[in-house]
Amino acid sequence: METSVLDLFRQTGAYLRGHFRLTSGLHSGEYLQSALVLAHPQHAETLGRALAARLRELAGPEGVALVISPALGGLIIGHEVARALGVRFLFTERDADRKMSLRRGFTLLPGERVIVLEDVITTGGSTMEVIEIVRAAGAVPVAAGSIIDRSGGAADLGIPRAALVTLKVEAHQPDQCPMCKAGEPMVKPGSRPT
Repeated sequence: METSVLDLFRQTGAYLRGHFRLTSGLHSGEYLQSALVLAHPQHAETLGRALAARLRELAGPEGVALVISPALGGLIIGHEVARALGVRFLFTERDADRKMSLRRGFTLLPGERVIVLEDVITTGGSTMEVIEIVRAAGAVPVAAGSIIDRSGGAADLGIPRAALVTLKVEAHQPDQCPMCKAGEPMVKPGSRPT
C-alpha cells in the first residue's frame, strides 16, 4: 500500500523537493502536498477507504461516532474517512488568536468515541490540539490517523494511530538547517500562514 500511495503523490506532483518551512516551523528538503492528491475525488475516496479500514480495527467493536480533523489539511481526507465509516464529520479551525477551536455550531457530546484525522503528521502538534479539544468536551479520542506519517513513527499522540505511509523525512530546526546555510530560498507551502 505504501508504494501505491507514494506513487499517487508522485503522479499528481504532490511529492515536492526543495527547501520548505513546515507547519511545525521545522525546515525540510521534502514536502508532501496532500491537497494535490486530494484534488482528485477518486484518489481521496481510495485513500479514505484504506485509512478507514485501518482505523476501524483500532476503534474496536465499540466503533466511533465521528471523525474530526484540523482545518485545512485534514478536511478532505477526514470527510472521506468519515464517509467510509458511515459517521459524521466535524472540523476544528484556528480563531483570531491562532488557537484551535470548534466553531460553526459543531458540538461533541460527552462519551462520544472520536477519531482524529490529519493529512500529514510531522510532530503531531495540530493533531494534539484537536485531541485536547475532544477531551475538553468530554468525548473520547480512541484513535488518530493520517495519510502520511513523516515522523518515522516517532510522533507520540498518546492514543493509537495509523498511517497509510510512514516515512522518516529529515527535518531541521531553522538555526541548524543546511539549506538555509547554503542560502537556498525557502517556500512555505502549507495551509497555516507564517
